[in-house]
Amino acid sequence: MTAEIGILNKTAVALAADSAVTIQREKGQKIYNSANKLFMLSKYHPVGIMLFGNATFMKVPWETIIKEYRKKLSDTEYLTLKDYANDFINYLISNRISFPESEQVKYCKIRLRGCFLSIQQEIGKQLKEIICHKGKTDDEEIKQILSKTIDNHYQKWMTFPLLKDLAEDDVNKFIEKYKSKIEENVKAAFEKLPLDEANIKQLLAIGAGLFLRQRFLSLPNISGIVIAGFGKDDLFPSIISYRLECIVDNKLKYTEHTSESISFDNDAAIIPFAQREMVDTFIEGIDPSLERFSIAYLNKIFVNYPESLLKAILLKDEKDREKILNKLKEASKQIFDDYSDKVKAYKTNIHIVPIVKIVAILPKDELASMAEALVNLTSFKRRVTMDAETVGGPIDVAVISKGDGFVWIKRKHYFKAELNHHFFTNYYRGKENERAEGSQD
Repeated sequence: MTAEIGILNKTAVALAADSAVTIQREKGQKIYNSANKLFMLSKYHPVGIMLFGNATFMKVPWETIIKEYRKKLSDTEYLTLKDYANDFINYLISNRISFPESEQVKYCKIRLRGCFLSIQQEIGKQLKEIICHKGKTDDEEIKQILSKTIDNHYQKWMTFPLLKDLAEDDVNKFIEKYKSKIEENVKAAFEKLPLDEANIKQLLAIGAGLFLRQRFLSLPNISGIVIAGFGKDDLFPSIISYRLECIVDNKLKYTEHTSESISFDNDAAIIPFAQREMVDTFIEGIDPSLERFSIAYLNKIFVNYPESLLKAILLKDEKDREKILNKLKEASKQIFDDYSDKVKAYKTNIHIVPIVKIVAILPKDELASMAEALVNLTSFKRRVTMDAETVGGPIDVAVISKGDGFVWIKRKHYFKAELNHHFFTNYYRGKENERAEGSQD
């Protein structure tokens, strides 16, 4: 996992990211504190990109993808930050070298196998419970459990909308193209279970939904990217984040997760990514998990209190009891709703608004310091508790402004700068050579 933050005001956007990366293996996990998660998206224009979640995409390191895109982008300048983001997304979709058809098919098989095995295990668990209780089960019970479980998964998948720009016709085409692969994994997962045509039809739709519907794996199994900065016509900075899972059938499974733009009416914003609980605690004045517990428990008290109160009152007439109970429940709900509104207003007015007002007037160096401090706060919390230190290592910090562009405030290297002058000499050389050749022509 990771901790990252973007802090924006009308002058600039400050980005900060930790360096911890968790490598998962069958026998456990290993955490390294040397990962790069913050990059220039353009060498020539004020746009940056951060990564969280999975450090690779379809087995390709994000660092490689970003730097290859940067070569392709060169000194092209877009009018808005959204245009940069759209171009990067289109680059992923059209990149046949990094994401060939063969790798897309491999990923497709892995996801299908995992999904269908999960459903099969759920069915198997129910059958074992019946056998333990009754000593046996019959074919009719097996068919009922099989159909009910598959239908539950199917109905759940159908509640999720299709990916952007897709229609039901795209689902039918996908099923037609990948039908043999889906059925192959269905057969492997369900083996001798008595599937009928309706079951198989639903499983085909679930298989297509894995890649075409807006239901995503959880972090860190998927990747998150954050693009921030200015387009040519942007007077103030913006930030956009996406969740990305895979490319199958040359279709990118992604969704826009968060976006924020500074404007004449919106002076500042603080946006944490990935492990954000300490940032939320600092800004809102209460730990989010404590707040959720308090609200849930208090709600439970207000729901149960009218019943408990009436039990203490001896009422002979059942009609009067029901009438009073309903009135008490209504009054109890109103009190709880009023409490919730008051807490939200208190958080906003006493904690959030004062901090945002200060952020709105912070100079660039203070924006950077604040971004670094908030990421470091999350790292420190992990270090002094028994939680795994999935946030840590050096914190990379950059500030992007309209006039100065992308400026590194803190940046780690895996090499010593004084031993690698050629690295910095070559950094912009490609474009300089192009200009020199152009002048000769």
